[in-house]
Amino acid sequence: MSSENADAGREREEPVWDVVVVGAGPAGSSAAYAAAVAGRRVLLLEKAELPRYKTCGGGIIGPSRDALPPGFELPFKDRVHAVTFSLDGKLTRTRRSKQMLFGLINRPEFDAGLVEEARKAGAVVRTGASVARVEQHGSAVPDRRTVAVVLADGETVLARSVVGADGSAGRIGAHVGVKLDQVDLGLEAEIPVPATVAEDWAGRVLIDWGPLPGSYGWVFPKGETLTVGVISARGDGAATKRYLEDFIARLGLAGFEPAVSSGHLTRCRSDDSPLSRGRVLVCGDAAGLLEPWTREGISFALRSGRLAGEWAVRIAEAQDAVDARRQALNYAFAIKAGLGVEMGVGRRMLALFERRPGLLHAAITGFRPAWKMFAGITRGSTTLAETVRTRPVVQRALSALDRP
Repeated sequence: MSSENADAGREREEPVWDVVVVGAGPAGSSAAYAAAVAGRRVLLLEKAELPRYKTCGGGIIGPSRDALPPGFELPFKDRVHAVTFSLDGKLTRTRRSKQMLFGLINRPEFDAGLVEEARKAGAVVRTGASVARVEQHGSAVPDRRTVAVVLADGETVLARSVVGADGSAGRIGAHVGVKLDQVDLGLEAEIPVPATVAEDWAGRVLIDWGPLPGSYGWVFPKGETLTVGVISARGDGAATKRYLEDFIARLGLAGFEPAVSSGHLTRCRSDDSPLSRGRVLVCGDAAGLLEPWTREGISFALRSGRLAGEWAVRIAEAQDAVDARRQALNYAFAIKAGLGVEMGVGRRMLALFERRPGLLHAAITGFRPAWKMFAGITRGSTTLAETVRTRPVVQRALSALDRP
């Protein structure tokens, strides 16, 4: 187990951490950074050694940029100014923007940079630390203000509050009792291509509305590598795999050997899913927080992680269970008032997309206001929820879903 920025003498004097964060992805690093900036003793635990690969398109939209630590330099591999849309390989059209729409990163480099920001803020980072369970009662817990984080090797770490950011299949979400109502399968290939092919994709991404209900595919250029992936509802993995294979072949990329082929399940929380239990909070994928239609999760991870870190500090300061519960409820309210509203709109957009993918394709490629809304959302000048609230035509389209 490796350790960075550790002060053994201080740990002996103060064996209880203010905040322990489990998982060093964007959500966990953001939580650790927020708590450390507040001057608290923070431990960030990660089971893997860093950097590590994550299945992810790597698109950084406006809300993600706005949620980063001040001065954080994004390691962009490309800056997107054009989007090519297709409907299952047909009706292809490219829309362009003078302003950058969003940037593209590789997750290992991006995640490692966020971990470094948390470390520089004062958090202690431990990799190779796998969490077996969390206990809030029992012999391992010295008092009611303390949570015991038990590692796989038997070591027990004590904390005044814990933030779970260890993914949708992690230990902390199970402890809190997170409930999930939408599970999707994403498949992805990192394909190295010759310079001539890379040049053709520079500054442009492809989004293909797929053949399966609610599915879509993407091509994200990152220098000499193209990230090509598809996502659809879990349940027919063979069909999703065929979609990816057909998609790659249609693009003329079947002759290039992928450097990495991977898969990942994305999971959205149900409306009544808890976000806390006692002195333990969850954020990011561990809480099932992501946009249901696009399955975009980085901005949700960064934003929820920052909120979790801020409220974990308040929980750490709570002197009794009543105050801790009050702070946990305030965290839940903050999540639901912001990200929860966006998720609700995303669910309705997904339902519309599943029924009428051609309608959405026609609107975004042929109706200038729809394209401007898309561009505004990706840049961060507006949100999906605000767009629905302020655009009557979008409201009418979504209201049609409620009719029998």
